[in-house]
Amino acid sequence: MRVLLVGSGGREHALAVALAKSPALTQLYIAPGNPGTALCGTNVAIGAGNVAALVAFAQKESIDLVVPGPEAPLVAGLADACEEAGIPCAGPTRAAAQLEGSKTFTKEICDAAGIPTAKWERFTDPAHAIAFVRRRGAPIVVKADGLAAGKGVVVAQTAAEAEDAVTDMMTSNKLGDAGHSVVIEECLVGEEVSLFAFCSGETAVLIGAAQDHKRIGDGDTGPNTGGMGAVSPPAGFDRDAQEKALDILVRPMLAEMVRRGTPFRGVIFAGLMLTATGPELIEYNVRFGDPEAEALLPRLTSDLLPALAAVAKGSLTDVRISFSDDASAVVIMAAKGYPGSYAKGGLIDGIGQAEAIPGVRVFQAGTARDPHGNLVAAGGRVLAVCATAPTLKEAVTAAYQGVAAIRWQDAVWRRDIGVRALAAGA
Repeated sequence: MRVLLVGSGGREHALAVALAKSPALTQLYIAPGNPGTALCGTNVAIGAGNVAALVAFAQKESIDLVVPGPEAPLVAGLADACEEAGIPCAGPTRAAAQLEGSKTFTKEICDAAGIPTAKWERFTDPAHAIAFVRRRGAPIVVKADGLAAGKGVVVAQTAAEAEDAVTDMMTSNKLGDAGHSVVIEECLVGEEVSLFAFCSGETAVLIGAAQDHKRIGDGDTGPNTGGMGAVSPPAGFDRDAQEKALDILVRPMLAEMVRRGTPFRGVIFAGLMLTATGPELIEYNVRFGDPEAEALLPRLTSDLLPALAAVAKGSLTDVRISFSDDASAVVIMAAKGYPGSYAKGGLIDGIGQAEAIPGVRVFQAGTARDPHGNLVAAGGRVLAVCATAPTLKEAVTAAYQGVAAIRWQDAVWRRDIGVRALAAGA
């Protein structure tokens, strides 16, 4: 099969590595890719958001399958454009992608389908939103309604913090159009996990689960980021519990989407809270997570390509997913200053030494080549250092050994990835 993978982050590098292993693959293109994905296939200088150019390239190169990585091109209609051109795409239509593109849309789906989720209100007026915060008090969660690259959620511990979040999103325009309306909801308590499934129509096939570490600082302090690390599988959330969560949180959503005439086809990523009374939905995403993909995919023992092709065709009858019993841990190396203004251009060395450590793989995200061919930092989250091992403790140890082997003076990272999972007996 000739495959076009769309995206340029660590998730796409992990997907490229998994796809490159498939006996069914004849050619892999990545648009735009990064220096890491270039080791797995051919990078193409087309931005992930340039839907027209992506489809034109797919037609020119007789692509058999388009695999979307990030959410933005899906919300922009990539799958719709592929369908019009007769090209299979393993992702949802623009209408179905509103599950991620609009927090309000997701909440309305949950209410209609009886899916347990936090009580919520939507606001388009900052004064009304602030008045609501003052009435309800804290802790409380403020979410930008639109796409914000993982940075549109503030879990406020005080009313003042929530008011600042409303002002930043709605008045100061810090998230652009994404924050022009906000959803404010009650704060759920428990362990947050990420659940993944291949979906088509009313059918969901379990992929697996991981646990992200969203905040920038050790001990879950500081602002939310796109994710600073992950472990897989999560503590206390085995395959049986994952299947039960699909029954409660995903399959009813799929049925409601079919009822509305906007069936979902693709990868669903359900962010959920394991509360004292059972799992509750935090949000839906319509693609693999990042850094969850870097934790999940190295454990995959089945062939990813036929599964994605089946998703694109809308028939999941023969899809089989299997994982090793190993655990995995991912530590994100970010640029100093992230998630705010961050350093760029720093030289990166030592990836080869890191990958010489048994079980370690380094996925590139925000990297580039300078005019001399040196690897340099070019983004906020720059490297995802992953390790797999028979136990989570061994995986965490190996991942941090990998981090220590990499030389990059502007790097920052959390030093407590997996600590809570280990304390819980993982």
